[in-house]
Amino acid sequence: MKNIKNTLFSHKEVEIGPNSGYDNYIMAIESSCDETACAIVKNGREVIANVVASQIKTHEQFGGVIPEIAAREHLESINVVIDEAFRQAKESIGLEPKDITAFAGTVGPGLVGCLLVGLNAAKTLALVYDKPFIGVNHLNAHLCANYIDTDLKPPFMALLVSGGHTQIIDVESYSKQTILGETIDDAVGEAYDKVARLIGLPYPGGPRLDKLAQEGNPKAFQLPEGKVDGYNFSFSGLKTAVLRLVKSFDGQEMPVNDVCASFQERVSRTLAKKLKNAVEEKGYSQVVIAGGVAANSEIRKKIFDFQNDGYSVFAPPMKYCTDNAAMVASCAYFNTNTFDDVDTEVFSRVK
Repeated sequence: MKNIKNTLFSHKEVEIGPNSGYDNYIMAIESSCDETACAIVKNGREVIANVVASQIKTHEQFGGVIPEIAAREHLESINVVIDEAFRQAKESIGLEPKDITAFAGTVGPGLVGCLLVGLNAAKTLALVYDKPFIGVNHLNAHLCANYIDTDLKPPFMALLVSGGHTQIIDVESYSKQTILGETIDDAVGEAYDKVARLIGLPYPGGPRLDKLAQEGNPKAFQLPEGKVDGYNFSFSGLKTAVLRLVKSFDGQEMPVNDVCASFQERVSRTLAKKLKNAVEEKGYSQVVIAGGVAANSEIRKKIFDFQNDGYSVFAPPMKYCTDNAAMVASCAYFNTNTFDDVDTEVFSRVK
């Protein structure tokens, strides 16, 4: 990677990435939805500090994330998580703020009000400590969670599954990624949450559905697979099929565990089948899963079953599957090909 001149701090040249020749310490902030997070990561792989303030209990009463409330909670938490990250780094290796190589923040996709809180904090830190600033794409960051505490290197085929996205991504290098397929309607996490509501599970529904499914019969009900060409996905028809199934009980006791298990079996099989086709076509030996739904037990199991066919499979530890800042710092280290200025804007959807 070549030396990169920051447009804001033009009097310096700083090199970020595996070829820099010296240790990079990146502090990153993540606030795209309902977690306020700050982390410091060395060379994209070694976590020095990691702090996450979750808002799940706040939003439980509403059955989902309320953007305005989430943004206010980020404002209340942002300084706390930053101070705690600096404290952890100081206690762990004696790292001071002046030792940070660059500051990074999530620019999108996500909730605009929430993103602005974290991004403005990261920009402010860059200005205060006279360091480069790096804006990070949240989806790329999820993929980079797999670099933490591993020796994984591209190329590999990745399955990104989250509340808002379902994608199969060809990762040819640290900086070159191609989306081969994605959902044409509901994302996997969205489908999980909607089905959870249909059967009366409280928010957050996805993890609760997964837990019930582990006690059910995955062959109890034959649910349809969305028929979509190529590597794209469709889950809206499956959601409708579950709705009809629920209504069919019409006052009778519903075998909730079996419904959950049957739904989860169909989703996980569909994801695994298309991912397998993609990795076989490309001829890669490595497979990666990422995103919040990568914590799902059955999806995780089916992808790790690829090991039986000789593939190396990577998945982040549970704490790095859901939103966190360590993955953002790792992404800033591995994916950076330019630094950003203070006028960098957030975006709510993938450009």
